[in-house]
Amino acid sequence: MASTPKAPADPIDARLVRKLADILTDTGLTEIEVEHSGLKIRVARTLTAAPAQYVQQAPMADAPIQAAPASAAPAGAAAEAPAATRAAGDVVKSPMVGTVYMQPSPEAPPFVKVGDTVTAGQTLMIIEAMKTMNPIPATKTGKVVEILVGDGDPVEFGEPLVVIE
Repeated sequence: MASTPKAPADPIDARLVRKLADILTDTGLTEIEVEHSGLKIRVARTLTAAPAQYVQQAPMADAPIQAAPASAAPAGAAAEAPAATRAAGDVVKSPMVGTVYMQPSPEAPPFVKVGDTVTAGQTLMIIEAMKTMNPIPATKTGKVVEILVGDGDPVEFGEPLVVIE
C-alpha cells in the first residue's frame, strides 16, 4: 500500500520542471505553463532579483556622474584663470588625451619655442596616446606667443597647448 500514496507524486516529472526552469533562465521569461495529458505545470520566478540588481547598478551609474562635475569644476576654474592672463591669438587645443613631447627624441631640439614663426600644418609637438605618436599641427601661420604645456605633461581632450598670433 505504500506504493499507492506515491502514485499521485509520480505524474509530476522533476526533470520536466527543471527543464521548464532552465527555459525561464535561458529566455528571460518570468513564468511558463505547460499542460499535457490533464497535468498542468506552471513554473514562475519572482522578480525580487531584478530590483536588487537595479538598486545595485544605480550607484554605479551615479558614480561617474558625480565624479564628472567634481573634476570638471576644477578644470573649468583652472582654464578660466589662465585665459585672463593668456596671450591673445589662436589657441591650439589638444585633440586627445595623452602625454606631450616637445621634441621628436630626447636629444633633439624642440619642435618650436616661444617667438618662433610657424606655418599652418607645421608640427608644434607630439602627443602620445596608446603608444602612438600623434603630431599636433599649427592651425595657422603666425608667431608662437605662448606654450602652455611642458615636455612630458599629461593633457586632456580640449586642453590649450599653444597660442599662435
